[in-house]
Amino acid sequence: MSGAGKKIADVAFKASRTIDWEGMAKVLVTDEARREFSNLRRAFDEVNTQLQTKFSQEPEPIDWDFYRKGIGSGIVDMYKEAYDSVEIPKYVDNVTPEYKPKFDALLVELKEAEQKSLKESERLEKEIIDVQEISKKLSTMTAEEYFEKHPELKKKFDDEIRNDYWGY
Repeated sequence: MSGAGKKIADVAFKASRTIDWEGMAKVLVTDEARREFSNLRRAFDEVNTQLQTKFSQEPEPIDWDFYRKGIGSGIVDMYKEAYDSVEIPKYVDNVTPEYKPKFDALLVELKEAEQKSLKESERLEKEIIDVQEISKKLSTMTAEEYFEKHPELKKKFDDEIRNDYWGY
């Protein structure tokens, strides 16, 4: 296996083991997002499988003696010489350096958005708990108990009563 091919296959294998597919799937809300996520995972698995099979196999060495017996050594030697003279250029990665800073910037932006989202989720969960508590107590709650939790409404009602504003 060539060095670059083995490296690509190793990176793809390690990436597939570190991706939390189930965790990401739990976060998805819409059916369209789930469908797109499923397509992404399927495409990733196909590419990963292809990388593992293509680049993990060494090519079988050519049995030049077998061909010399059947064809003749002149032609086989000519092919062997041509085969040995073929040089496969090393892969030079020009893409990663170009996109790595952009990707890193997106990761930072993603982390910030994640933190904002978590804070907003906490706030909304607290609000939901408050609403659930109020809805449970609403049938037995007195006006004084309600106004203790919402003093701004008590002030508003007191001002309206004091100013003889009864809503009409």
